[in-house]
Amino acid sequence: MDVSSYLTLSDVAEHETEARRSRFVCALAPVSTVAQAAAFVSGRRLLHPGANHHCTAYVIGEARKGDDDGEPGGTAGTPMLQALIGRGFNDVVAVVTRYFGGTLLGAGGLVRAYSSAVTETLDQVTPVRMVPATLMEVSVSHDLAGRLENHLRASRHQVTDVAYGSRAVFTVAVGQEEQAGFADWLATLTAGRARLVAGAPVHVADPAG
Repeated sequence: MDVSSYLTLSDVAEHETEARRSRFVCALAPVSTVAQAAAFVSGRRLLHPGANHHCTAYVIGEARKGDDDGEPGGTAGTPMLQALIGRGFNDVVAVVTRYFGGTLLGAGGLVRAYSSAVTETLDQVTPVRMVPATLMEVSVSHDLAGRLENHLRASRHQVTDVAYGSRAVFTVAVGQEEQAGFADWLATLTAGRARLVAGAPVHVADPAG
């Protein structure tokens, strides 16, 4: 995945538009896997069984795909995909369900209709900005574990896992620009008794909003 920040959604969003009596019902959802995107698309098909088309697009990490679902090639899935990418969104799937209104829109009209369906829905949402972070593994002796966990959970950093073995190990997602400060804070809090190991890169919601 790109190391830069991106926008995503916190929940499903839906918005309906119209073009020459055709209805375009757009639904957007946050997803983290292609399987989740496929499941959301299947759900929309079940919800609108009488629709003429269910065109889709998703951006999930580096995976990007648009599907015209029977519309003329390149008139639906591609403009939907471009709308998501153009707005800086990732880890999101879009489904535009079309109910044909009896008037042909032509290729240009379809491109505008499907693109607008997505962009107008994006205009309705409050996006979540995701920023680059690193999973930091923090291990301490058991006598420090309770106090450290309380401070970690009260901090701006996300605790993603806790494991107890010979030592207590906390996995914490720390933003790239905050890692030096986190190490200093941890050393002060534990009097230098914590062990800190950097792990995999991830993205987390920007604590600044």
